[in-house]
Amino acid sequence: MTLPIRRPTGHWSGPAFTGSALTRAPAPAAQRLCVRRRAACMPRVVVTGGPGVGKTTLLAQLHASGYTIVSESARAIISERRRRGQSPRPEPAEFAREILRRDTEKYRAHPAEASWVFFDRSLVEALGMLHEVSPLSASELATAVEAHRFHTSVFILPPWREIYTTDAERDQPFPCVERVHSQLLQWYRSCGYVLHEVPRLPAAERAAFVLRVLAHDAA
Repeated sequence: MTLPIRRPTGHWSGPAFTGSALTRAPAPAAQRLCVRRRAACMPRVVVTGGPGVGKTTLLAQLHASGYTIVSESARAIISERRRRGQSPRPEPAEFAREILRRDTEKYRAHPAEASWVFFDRSLVEALGMLHEVSPLSASELATAVEAHRFHTSVFILPPWREIYTTDAERDQPFPCVERVHSQLLQWYRSCGYVLHEVPRLPAAERAAFVLRVLAHDAA
């Protein structure tokens, strides 16, 4: 798998990411098809999106339906640092490496299972964040992405101004949510994933949408 490389222009936001977009050209069609065939049966499923778009509520709904949920690392790091009286985020490279370390542990802790396992963000994003602030070689990046595959369908929640609020860990203004959304679309597509936008609906209907797509993928 070969990923196009561009020098970094800023840094991401999430709570993990906080700056400008990392632009990637989509992978060639034949490459994407190969990736999708290998990843179609992966039980690890990514739910992503900018801050404050309803990921936690959706994942809670899926958990209530009996599915395993894996929490986001960046938010935990910010919370831990605040409790210690530190700034919310360390410098970008340190932040990215710590997110990647935790996300890698979580990935390994949830091997292939009989049922879906839903990840609140993923180490795919942590790799993007690290590459933005400390560029990896094309081979390093491709190897890391390929070694940690998720289900080919990634679910992205769009910006939703009506429900957006800030809190101790979520301190970005709403325009940042829109920028992050665009970044995530570009990054996951460049890594060979298929993005499904989750409609702006009540949590139960959002969960039903996710499960319908997965059932269709498995058919």
